[in-house]
Amino acid sequence: MSNYSVNDWISQHGMAMPDKLAAIDLASNRHYTYSQMNNRVGRLANHLKYLGITKGDRVAYFAFNSTDVVEIIFACWRIGAVAVALNFRLTARELTFIIEDSTPKLIFVDSALGIVWEDVNQQTDVPNIIILDGVGGDTIYEKVISSSEPLNEMIDQTLTDQCMLMYSSGTTGRPKGVIITHGMMLFSAVGGMSAGRTTRDSVSLVVMPLFHIAAVNVSCCPMVYMGGCLIVMRMFDPDLVLKTIGNKTLGVTHIFLVPAAYNALKDGKHAEDTDFTNIVSALSGAETVPMSLVKWWRKRGICLQEGWGMTETSGTGCLLLHDDVADMVGSAGRPLMGNKIRIVDEKGKEAPPNVLGEIQMKGPAVTPGYWNRPKANEESFSNGWFKTGDIGKKDSNGYIFIEDRLKDMYISGGENVYPAEVENILYELEEIKEVAIIGIPDPKWGEVGCAVVCFNDGKELTLEEIRSHCAKNLANYKIPSFLVDMEILPRSATGKVLKFELRQTIPAKLNQ
Repeated sequence: MSNYSVNDWISQHGMAMPDKLAAIDLASNRHYTYSQMNNRVGRLANHLKYLGITKGDRVAYFAFNSTDVVEIIFACWRIGAVAVALNFRLTARELTFIIEDSTPKLIFVDSALGIVWEDVNQQTDVPNIIILDGVGGDTIYEKVISSSEPLNEMIDQTLTDQCMLMYSSGTTGRPKGVIITHGMMLFSAVGGMSAGRTTRDSVSLVVMPLFHIAAVNVSCCPMVYMGGCLIVMRMFDPDLVLKTIGNKTLGVTHIFLVPAAYNALKDGKHAEDTDFTNIVSALSGAETVPMSLVKWWRKRGICLQEGWGMTETSGTGCLLLHDDVADMVGSAGRPLMGNKIRIVDEKGKEAPPNVLGEIQMKGPAVTPGYWNRPKANEESFSNGWFKTGDIGKKDSNGYIFIEDRLKDMYISGGENVYPAEVENILYELEEIKEVAIIGIPDPKWGEVGCAVVCFNDGKELTLEEIRSHCAKNLANYKIPSFLVDMEILPRSATGKVLKFELRQTIPAKLNQ
């Protein structure tokens, strides 16, 4: 791929179909055609160049969702800079580590995050800061764009050149910067475009935060590659999502959410009277979708397409095609274009069909490695295969089934227990809204299961009732021994349950 040049999608569409609607910023009601978007991206790119930012330099953004963030990313790419996504849910200490690790020459800061940024700014030394507000107000960001001349040509780059740096959630320690290349973006976008049935007439509702790989590479890039339209929402609001989907003038056709967000939409006050008939593709990732949620959406004509991926695989490694959803519920689909996935057993050998093992992936959508982490790079790859740390299986037709995270598995009496399997059984109970299974130390069995449950309003179950239901469906060693009731499960910014946090706090609660 090193000999292939990078194309500027915004610029191409700006010339080929200048009047085609490219993006809508929902909070400010700003509408941009591809010609207008190309012009704004070019002006911003020229200012970055004026600041002395060149190919390979890092440029960070610390902001809520807006079309401004989309412009920042494409402006960086136009001059060969590396866009660094900063998670606005992190603490000042966490952000300081990432900034010191990535050493950006410029950070775009959303004024709404000013309080957090003040703490970060006192601990870091960033040469340049540009303030934006995400709604087109009178800010330095808008002044920069209005006062600069557009830079219309992308500098020469190849598909192996780095274009982004995204940091992992840090659930097992300090976050690692994942190197993302133009080739990763291209192959993921093209593969996702086909699986998601994306066309030039498609409209994607961008809800997930744009510091998340799936928001950039599932919600945005396939759409921009095809010349579709983005509707960017500042942050997730279930009622506003439902209202936007139901707005026929906006015509939303594509959406990507994590299961917890789909569950929040289901519980929204306008869920029953929202018209979903425009939706062509509803993608889900991060966690397995409970069967009860699949059925609820199916009754409303929506087939949730499950996929699997991570930052290191450009967001999507495999995806269930729309036509396969009815027959392959529970599967994350087959590998997207260019991706190869294998299942490896504990001895490092490829597992036969339908046998659990670690999911490993290789191909043009896989990261070349981690930023400043030679040891992690050495540990994460085996003969070109990326070791994901996820447990799954592959059937005889190549469909992938995700079982769990390797680190979330626990061993009870010498038997492996995969929490997701137990969670799916418990989601059959109508009283349960959310559940997380964790392993806790036990003097007899080594570890036993604990069900951490959020009940639906006015509902509850005893441990005996939960164990009774599990006993009808699971082996004895998989049945939870403890029950903890919580109002809400702790989650990362990408919607994943923070099980490591539960493992740290729940044992103490049980001993009280």
